[in-house]
Amino acid sequence: MRLTVAQALVRFLARQYTERDGRRHRLIAATWGIFGHGNVAGIGQALLESGPREMPFLQGRNEQAMVHAAVGYARQCGRLSAHAVTTSIGPGATNLVTGAALATINRIPVLLLPGDTFATRPADPVLQQLEVPYAGDLSVNDTLRPVSRHFDRITRPEALIPAALQAMRVLTDPVQTGAVTLALPQDVQAEAYDWPAEFFAERVWGVRRPRPDRAELAQAAAAVRGSARPLIVAGGGIRHSAAQAALAEFAEATGIPVACTQAGKGVLPYDHPADVGGIGHTGTATADELARGADLVIAAGTRLTDFTTASSTLFQNPAVRFLGLNLDPYDAHKLAARPLVCDARVGLEDLRDAAAGYRVDPAYETTYKERKRSWERLVDRAYAAADEDAAPTQVQVLGLLDAVVGADDILVNAAGSLPGDLHKLWRARSVDQYHVEYGYSCMGYEIPAAIGTALAAPGRPVWALVGDGTYLMNPTEIVTAVQEGIPIKVVILDNHGYASIGGLSGAVGGEGFGTAYRFRADDGSYTGAPLPVDLAANAASLGMAVIRTRTISDLRKALAEAREADRPTCVYAQTRTPDTVSGPPPAQAWWDVPVAETATRASANAAREEYDRQAVQRRRHL
Repeated sequence: MRLTVAQALVRFLARQYTERDGRRHRLIAATWGIFGHGNVAGIGQALLESGPREMPFLQGRNEQAMVHAAVGYARQCGRLSAHAVTTSIGPGATNLVTGAALATINRIPVLLLPGDTFATRPADPVLQQLEVPYAGDLSVNDTLRPVSRHFDRITRPEALIPAALQAMRVLTDPVQTGAVTLALPQDVQAEAYDWPAEFFAERVWGVRRPRPDRAELAQAAAAVRGSARPLIVAGGGIRHSAAQAALAEFAEATGIPVACTQAGKGVLPYDHPADVGGIGHTGTATADELARGADLVIAAGTRLTDFTTASSTLFQNPAVRFLGLNLDPYDAHKLAARPLVCDARVGLEDLRDAAAGYRVDPAYETTYKERKRSWERLVDRAYAAADEDAAPTQVQVLGLLDAVVGADDILVNAAGSLPGDLHKLWRARSVDQYHVEYGYSCMGYEIPAAIGTALAAPGRPVWALVGDGTYLMNPTEIVTAVQEGIPIKVVILDNHGYASIGGLSGAVGGEGFGTAYRFRADDGSYTGAPLPVDLAANAASLGMAVIRTRTISDLRKALAEAREADRPTCVYAQTRTPDTVSGPPPAQAWWDVPVAETATRASANAAREEYDRQAVQRRRHL
C-alpha cells in the first residue's frame, strides 16, 4: 500500500486499541494540531485525507495547552485512551516541553508528533532550525528527550514501523507510560513508501494487571497483622488501576484508615468511614496525626513526594515501617519499604485475603473517626458565609461551590493556593470528581485540561478553578471551547497577584517580593495601586459567557447558573483576604523550602530560625 509516512502513521494510529478487564478502547481517539511549515504538508495533509471518522482533529491555540488538554482527556479515560498532538518545527515543538514534562511526571499517556528539520538537508539551515556546530543531527526536538518516556526520530520511511510499535508499547505500559515523542522531519513526512498491509491491521494492546509475588504477599500480610496503628496512603495509582472498590473493601475489612495524596483524593468518597482526608503539608489534622503515630504505612500507588511526606518529617514513630504497594518497583522501594510490586487492584484484593481476620483495635478506629468528625466541623466553619453582601474569601468560594455541585461534577485545578485548600477541605463525592494536577503543579493547566476532561466525559459539568495568575498564563484555549461548543465552567478568583507564592514568600522571609499585580511605587517596589486588568472582559472577548459577581449572594446565584449553562461560561469573583474565621486551616505539617542562612532583614532571620527548628525533625527511613 503506497502512502506517505504521515498518511501511514495516521492510518496506523486509527487502528490501535487498548483492552483491560475485557473492555476495549480506542488508543488514539483524536489528534490536536497547530500547523506550520514543519507539519502542514505532512501530518496536516494526512489528517485531511483520512477524514474525521478515521482520525478526528482538534484545533488548538497553544502547543503547551494542547498537551494539557490531551492529559486531561487521558486521565479522565483512566489512561486507556489518549490523544496525539502535532506541531510544526521550531517554537511549535519547543512549546511542547512543559506539557510533556507534566504528562511524564504524572504518568499520563500522550503522543507528541513534532515536525523536525529536513532529514536530507537540501538546505541547511531551514527556517527555525537550530544550528549546533558540534552535532549536525541535533534539533530543538531533542529538548523533548529528558521529558519523554520514549523518543525516536523517523529519518527514513521504513523506520516508522518499529518506531510506531515501540511508541504504542510505551503508551500502554502502566509503569512506563507518559509523553512519547516521534520527531518527524518534514521531508520524510511527505515521502511515499510501499507499506505492508499488516502494518495497518487492528492491534489490541493489553493493559496488564500483574499479581504480587507470593513471598512478597506473605511478608506484606505479616506486616499488616503485626501492626497496631496502620495507615494507608492512597495515591494516583489507585485511580489509574480503577482500584477504588478494592481499596474500600480492604479498608472496611481491616478498619485501617485511608489518607490520600493530591492524585489519590476522591478514591474514597469523603463520607466513607475509613477516609481521613488529605495527607502531608496540605493535609488534614486527622490524617497527619495518624501519620505521626503510625507503625505501618501502606503506601498504595503513590510516589511519596515531599508534600506527602512533609519533606521527610511526617512519619515520626520510631518503629514505623513502610509497605510499598506499587506497580513500579522504583516507587515500591521508597523509604526502605517492604515492596509489594503489583497492580493496585489485584494487590489490595490479594492482601485483603492474605490478612483475613485482622482488624485494628476498636479504640483506634473510634479515635480516628471522631477526629474526622471534628475536622468536618472545622470545614463547615471555614465554608460558612454569614454576610451575604460581603466579597467572598477563596475558601468561601469553595463552600458555595460545594453547595452547588453533585457527584457528576468534575473540578480541575493545578496551581496556586487552591490545591492546598482543595486538598484540605474539598468533599469529593465521586471517584473522579477531584482532578488536581499536582505532580508538576503547572500554572495554565486548568482550562485546557477541563476541555480534555469534558471531551472524555460528555454531559458532565466540568469546572476549571483558576486564580488570576494562572488565568493569565494560558487562557487561549477558551477559543477552542467556544469553537467546539464544550460547556466548561471557568471560575476566576481575582486576588491581584500570585497569592500562593506571595504567602510562601512571606513565610520564608521574602516579604512577598515581586508577587503582587500592582503598579510600581516611588521606591521601585510593586506596592502601588492594583493594575486595572479586567479578566472578565478578556474571557468575554474570547467568546465566553461571563457572569460578574461582587458579593457572596451574587456568587451563589452565578455558580448555579453556570452549572446549568450549555455554553462555555465564566464566573468572575474578586476575593477578599480571609479572617481568622473564614480562612483555611493552617498547614498541619511542614514543607522544606530552604531559607537564607545569612541576611540583613529581620523577616529573613526570623524565617531562618523557624526553618532550623523544623528541619531537625527530618528523618532518613532506613
